[in-house]
Amino acid sequence: MPVKNPSPGELESIETASRDELQALQLERLRWSLTHAYENVPHYKAAFDAKCVHPSDLKTLADLARFPFTTKKDLRDNYPFGMFAVPRERVSRIHASSGTTGKPTVVGYTQRDIDTWAGLVARSIRAAGGRAGDIVHIAYGYGLFTGGLGAHYGAEKLGCTVIPMSGGQTEKQVQLIQDFRPDIIMVTPSYMQVIIEEFERQGLDPRSMSVKVGIFGAEPWTEAMRREIEGKAGIDAVDIYGLSEVMGPGVASECVESKDGPVVWEDHFYPEIINPETGEPVPDGEEGELVFTSLSKEALPIIRYRTRDLTRLLPPTSRSMRRMGKIVGRSDDMLIIRGVNMFPTQVEELVLAEPQLSGQYQIVVSREGTLDEVEVRCELQPTAMGSDVGAIAKHLQHRIKTLIGVSTKVTVGAPDSIERTLVGKARRVIDRRPK
Repeated sequence: MPVKNPSPGELESIETASRDELQALQLERLRWSLTHAYENVPHYKAAFDAKCVHPSDLKTLADLARFPFTTKKDLRDNYPFGMFAVPRERVSRIHASSGTTGKPTVVGYTQRDIDTWAGLVARSIRAAGGRAGDIVHIAYGYGLFTGGLGAHYGAEKLGCTVIPMSGGQTEKQVQLIQDFRPDIIMVTPSYMQVIIEEFERQGLDPRSMSVKVGIFGAEPWTEAMRREIEGKAGIDAVDIYGLSEVMGPGVASECVESKDGPVVWEDHFYPEIINPETGEPVPDGEEGELVFTSLSKEALPIIRYRTRDLTRLLPPTSRSMRRMGKIVGRSDDMLIIRGVNMFPTQVEELVLAEPQLSGQYQIVVSREGTLDEVEVRCELQPTAMGSDVGAIAKHLQHRIKTLIGVSTKVTVGAPDSIERTLVGKARRVIDRRPK
């Protein structure tokens, strides 16, 4: 029997329910989701049978560890509609990943799924401080990417006025922010940096913009980037988390009053942290790979999906549900340089700590003979023109070697010399090593 969508009042009550009440709801919904997947998706029936498990074997939440993982490869192997658990005629909408490293991963939604998704994004915007009547400027890309339409439907569900700007046309973004005076902006953090730069290029003070809250997601970002954006724009920067395979934006979101990690909406998504090498669950508080099981999705139930995002689960604070720590990187984004593990976010922290640099950067990895070489490209702030770029590069190179343990070449270019993202996620790593 499909999971019933709660009313707005019930949504608020589940956010403050006791852990016992929440876990009872999770167990009920998890049994439904496992059964729904097993009975309607051939891949899951085969995968469960191969591990000799059946949905009826789930007696406690801990029993979920007995069930198989789902990976991006499974979704691609069943491209396009093989993972759907309802007839295609019942699918109201289809989204897909960019497919830059292979076939795109396809996700489908029934009308009930879309209603659930809109409700969870509305809950996320409310947690970030948004209220009915607020104007929301959406600069996530629209289309197959889930960001734009996911944010759009959620903002409308909350009763906000939506400006569906999408990405790109940065000068026009600034014009509309100046003219329409939105209260909230929803965008990737790297593109928010670009919008701030455009304010400054036009001789405008970013702190004069009407925006009070920025809801940023779709890519990992650091506390250093939060401080930079808040300092330059005078806004609250709030982290929203999601991924297409699990739903889209709104799987988890920070509360503006605490900004202490995105709250996982555990009434719809069951989180686990596993050791990425062994696949074994690890205790709350320990870092590992984030895994999600959907509890209410009809068209595309997802069982123990390995996100590759590295984080940890933290205890509840302002709501009854657990929080995620900041994403420290992705297991598939980790660079191994001469035996040393390095994540782009580690470099980002150090670049943003240099006041003469803009915060934009790229990591270029190449191989000379048998040895990997790393170049970190960054750029000056416009106000730092004339600075000793050699000294800045030498200082940053020393910091990277000391704190990360990797020898690099650092290149400091002129303002605007680093490629900007206008739609979607920033391209932080260029890996030129032979595959």
